[in-house]
Amino acid sequence: MTTPYRGGFAPVTDEITAFDLEVTGRIPAELNGRYLRNGPNPLSLDDPNASHLFMGEGMVHGVRLRDGRAEWYRNRWVRSAHVSERLGERPRPGPVHENMDFAANTHVIGLAGRTFATVEAGALPYELGYELDTIGPCDFDGGLPGGYAAHTHLDPVSGELHAMAYFFGWDHHQHIVIDLKGSVTQIRNIPIADAPMLHDFALTEHYVVIYDLPVTFSMPHAERGVRMPYAWNDAHGARLGLLSRATGEVRWVEVEPCWVFHTLNAYEDGDEVVVDVVRYPKRFVDARLELGGTPTLDRWRISLTTGKVTQTRLDDRAQEFPRMDERRTGRPYRYGYTAAARDVYNVAYPGGSEPEDLPDEAFDNTLIKHDLERGTQESRQFGREAYVGEPLFVAADPGSAEDDGYVISYVNNPTRGAADLVILSAQDFTGEPLATVHLPARIPLGFHGSWIAD
Repeated sequence: MTTPYRGGFAPVTDEITAFDLEVTGRIPAELNGRYLRNGPNPLSLDDPNASHLFMGEGMVHGVRLRDGRAEWYRNRWVRSAHVSERLGERPRPGPVHENMDFAANTHVIGLAGRTFATVEAGALPYELGYELDTIGPCDFDGGLPGGYAAHTHLDPVSGELHAMAYFFGWDHHQHIVIDLKGSVTQIRNIPIADAPMLHDFALTEHYVVIYDLPVTFSMPHAERGVRMPYAWNDAHGARLGLLSRATGEVRWVEVEPCWVFHTLNAYEDGDEVVVDVVRYPKRFVDARLELGGTPTLDRWRISLTTGKVTQTRLDDRAQEFPRMDERRTGRPYRYGYTAAARDVYNVAYPGGSEPEDLPDEAFDNTLIKHDLERGTQESRQFGREAYVGEPLFVAADPGSAEDDGYVISYVNNPTRGAADLVILSAQDFTGEPLATVHLPARIPLGFHGSWIAD
């Protein structure tokens, strides 16, 4: 079996706990909490789950910082029933949606003092303990009628956590709101044809922006045994839905066919809604993740008056994993951060082609800081085989300015054969790292993570 789990995505085989980690530089004293990141890490490359990048069992990697010290590093598989059985453990009790018990592998978030590993497409999240042990699957005390979502967006003003869930067996998408206490307060079903994939969405002050794009569930691929049977569908148009947070009404506007995994941010500007996304011309051609062109950072402006959408290019370099200062979620903002790494865009699959042409920085593992007000970028290159992950912004304190804080990421150190947690000053993005925490093991490329302050 050919597997995409090689290069930066090659899995690790052991769970490790290490204390009092070596640090070069000085960790900012105000960083008290955990940096956690999730990603697919198959139990074995002989497993069917190792045939698709989205199907590997989730493994969460975490570093605990306190008072200028790096107290511990841990990596733990999320214990679905299958993982528990394979590891010789008793399954954790909890609900399951439509027999889709899956070791959530896409994101890890903090909510109401709890920690959750999340995934999309019908499975429930898994709750984790502070030290990354698995508590069990969670439906928020029965509040979820189905599965949950990989991506959530927290409104920094109301404190509401928003998500958009989908499942191939539904004729709708589901808008879910959870309050500060971790209780589901609102469920809205939005009718959708063809069971399209919905990895992310956008949030503004008054709207939830839904992406209804031409990647849909494919029964022919499912019947052929494709592990992730979603494929580009020319017959399914592309549109954006503006879901009113007040009334639940949806207004749809057409856009040029494309695919979007990730939102940078969105906000309202007079009579327009602005949505910044990493946009692919196509994806999942013939249900193959690696086909469909390389991504660019683009902006949609949706006129609330005419319904017309204008599209502009913010940066034409191939890049992914956009993050920003989440205190500005849904509001006007200036700065964003992305990663450029070849392994992220082009994953070799059985019968797949060689990677498409990419600029030099994509081969050099680059973090990019965008000044969207000036239209400029700063780039920080880490070198070949550094396998830089998603850049996460952490504010210096709750009241600091948008750019006053830190950008953190796991970066592979090929010389040591292990990973570092690199902490950069957001205001001195290309300068020397403020701190580099030397971890005891390699961390594969993964998906998404969070800074969860104590």
